[in-house]
Amino acid sequence: MFHKEGHLIIVITFIIVAIINLFFNLVLDNPFVSKIIGLSSLVILLLILQFFRNPKRLTQLNDSLIISPVDGKVVAIEKVYEKEYFKDDRIQVSIFMSPLNVHVTRYANGGVVKFSKYHPGKYLVAWHPKSSELNERTTVVVENKFFGKVLYRQIAGALARRIVNYAKVGDSVVQGEDAGFIKFGSRVDLFLPLNSEIKVKLDQLVVGGIDTIAEN
Repeated sequence: MFHKEGHLIIVITFIIVAIINLFFNLVLDNPFVSKIIGLSSLVILLLILQFFRNPKRLTQLNDSLIISPVDGKVVAIEKVYEKEYFKDDRIQVSIFMSPLNVHVTRYANGGVVKFSKYHPGKYLVAWHPKSSELNERTTVVVENKFFGKVLYRQIAGALARRIVNYAKVGDSVVQGEDAGFIKFGSRVDLFLPLNSEIKVKLDQLVVGGIDTIAEN
């Protein structure tokens, strides 16, 4: 199953690969070179397909838990001052996604969307300390009765050139459902209340929609 954000890119890539293979098979007399070109273009197509895959995840709904919004590796767990929305101290948990990870963003908690904003910006590598402030990004806040307001931030990486965010202010959202997509390398930061019990460790690999990040 492939994410809808990748459908057009997949079709275009498939057409280009087909044209390349047809062209070189017709004009080249060297079957070895034709085979190399064919295999190379096929690898590119397979990479595009794997990037836009959208596996079905069976989320066990529990709004007293914060689940991982994405697949990736936990690269930061720290107390920080969140200055865009809360303007106070929060626990930040950051998850880095390589180009090989599933890049679907899922709602970490259910509730009502209180804030949703897109910021244009730079394309520093996603693990750069300033990427959460300077890169292209979106900020979304979801509120429920267990955690109060939880903020997550989609951050574009050095390769990413488009963030897709489905959250709109006033929406009632369900934990684990599709919240957006970040194309080609990225990071997601969660900003949690200080009394949150963190259930992950640095360098831990997490699965979006499944693994627990924090408990109230």
